[in-house]
Amino acid sequence: MSEPAIGLSPLYIQVRDELTRRLAKGRWRPGTSLPSEQGLAREMGVSQGTVRKALDGLAADHILVRKQGRGTFVAEFEESRILFQFFRLWPDSGERMFPTSKVLSRTTEKGSARERAALGLGLLSKIVRVERVRYHGRVPILREILSLPAGLFPGFNEVRQVPNNVYQFYSERWGIRITKTKEKLKAVAADTNDRRALGCAVGDPLLLIERLALDINTRPVEYRRSFCLTTHMHYASDVT
Repeated sequence: MSEPAIGLSPLYIQVRDELTRRLAKGRWRPGTSLPSEQGLAREMGVSQGTVRKALDGLAADHILVRKQGRGTFVAEFEESRILFQFFRLWPDSGERMFPTSKVLSRTTEKGSARERAALGLGLLSKIVRVERVRYHGRVPILREILSLPAGLFPGFNEVRQVPNNVYQFYSERWGIRITKTKEKLKAVAADTNDRRALGCAVGDPLLLIERLALDINTRPVEYRRSFCLTTHMHYASDVT
């Protein structure tokens, strides 16, 4: 099947969108290099400057990585990058490490109204639900519930072990690449589930982070609720 033709809207945006479509189809896998700017420009019939502007936009969205003297590569989900891009809890001590995790349960069942609304699913749609505890060192810091559209993640519950780095897992096994997240924060009181998972008391204050993760096509693919202990942690976000 031939590639879609580039349209007549602002040219660099059309080039960016066309490259995004090719990435979504798996033409270039994470970690692999793209053709040169000159090669892409010849293939698409545009100037090298237009291609460069499109590539810069994709790099700013963390979809591509520019490496000086080496070229442009499809971004991989290294733990060090995810630590700063997607995980925003910092210890008050300043000693930061990538959180480890322990899965408490995983099921496939009909999604709740909240899950279906967040993920844009129909009334009878099923979701994969994973509950886990995350640790900073040996200290439990949050209980989280991941909700995934079952139709996008076939065979999820047949996997022997859910890895700590789930975004890399989504990319490698199902070709689903998280490129953007939206978060909402709210203060809540701990319930009995939080007490069992985190060792806190019922009624203790927690920070609830609701996150919607979008793939390269801006499709919602994960809805996550994280119930966070902030006794020795805080949420940090750099605004630029």
